[in-house]
Amino acid sequence: MIQRWLCISTRANDEVTRKILVWGVAKRFANIISRVQKGDTLLMYTMQVIVDREIFPSAVTGIYEAISEVYEDESPVFFTPKARGNEIFPLRVKVKPVKIFEEPIPFKPLVPKMTFIKNKTMWSGSIRTAMRVIPEEDYKLILKGQ
Repeated sequence: MIQRWLCISTRANDEVTRKILVWGVAKRFANIISRVQKGDTLLMYTMQVIVDREIFPSAVTGIYEAISEVYEDESPVFFTPKARGNEIFPLRVKVKPVKIFEEPIPFKPLVPKMTFIKNKTMWSGSIRTAMRVIPEEDYKLILKGQ
């Protein structure tokens, strides 16, 4: 059965995924990424960032399909967030684009309707991981936001 994954990323690493068609996570998320199967859907979620006083809100930027099993590669292709030291996100899955959104889908307006988010006020706690499975109904809700 195909699973729908929400993959939590930075804008810089979203660009890396788009360019090299690989999604990667830190070793501490081995249990999560090991559940990804060929054919699964990966939605790329980018966290909010402020650049030169301009706010780029959290958004879903594209949909990918997993086309490989999980593998390990220590090539330093991803950008490590400052708080994470020198992580290289070595657990990886090859992906192919299904749809890249010209205009990213803003995530915050969808929060009240998302079933996987239980606490609607402190919703970011629901995505404090590298990736998570989301229900089909939430996947369809995100797609309606485009």
